[in-house]
Amino acid sequence: MSLLEAILMGLIQGITEFLPVSSSGHLALFQIAFDLDEVGLLFDCLLHFGTLLAVFAVYYKDIWKMICEGFALLGDFFANIGIAFARMSGNKDKQYRRVICNGYRKFDMLVIVSTIPTGIIGVVASDLIELASTILLVPGICLLITSILLFIADRCKEGRKTPKHVSYTNAFVIGICQGIATMPGISRSGTTITACLLSGFDRKFAVKYSFIMSIPAILGSLVLQIFDIKQLDIGTTQWIYYAIGTAVSAIVGYICIKIMLFVVKEKKYTLFSIYCLIVGMISIITYIML
Repeated sequence: MSLLEAILMGLIQGITEFLPVSSSGHLALFQIAFDLDEVGLLFDCLLHFGTLLAVFAVYYKDIWKMICEGFALLGDFFANIGIAFARMSGNKDKQYRRVICNGYRKFDMLVIVSTIPTGIIGVVASDLIELASTILLVPGICLLITSILLFIADRCKEGRKTPKHVSYTNAFVIGICQGIATMPGISRSGTTITACLLSGFDRKFAVKYSFIMSIPAILGSLVLQIFDIKQLDIGTTQWIYYAIGTAVSAIVGYICIKIMLFVVKEKKYTLFSIYCLIVGMISIITYIML
């Protein structure tokens, strides 16, 4: 892989991760078009890590509060265990602490619930996902699915749900959708935001939830790949190219998150729906003709 190819893939990842056109699908099409067989899941994960940095940059205040409240939640949980033992010992005066006592703690729990099905699907289907990325027909069909989802998203009724009103069932279903969206061509952001809107989420919160819930999923994928690094034959030059591609995806991703906030608010998904339809049809026709 050359430096130019690494930069181009960083641009593709940064643009398509947050704009609802499927980063995995476009990366797969790019790799197939330029015969980049040596680019595996590790570089894909690093590109996703770059866009993860963009999420931290945009939502750092919310993420920091979630981290603080997450530790406080754990503290109250273990305190309640101690209180339970104290009550069993005869001290009935001790009262249990309320663990989920504010919006950010509820947000933490919702993300955890969403991550469970995503992680299971990601681990079980990892080989299938990597194989699907090498077959031109798969991203093409999946892009058509994304097109349909985006068409639906613009026609969802206005929701009002914030963390306080979102159920754990909603979170679990959205996590399943995120797991399915690991298939190349199915937009993760488009799928999860559509699922949020269909669940009655407030539009602004739907975008925030979609991007923040991707953090543990992307980190988990990266950790799994790190265990395989020793088995990979990657030279120093390639690592530099990987780092540059990651940086490009982070910078471009930050810009595209800002654009995405406007897109969802103003219901501009239909344009991306048409784009996915066209690219998907071209991919399928090309596969049939080759």
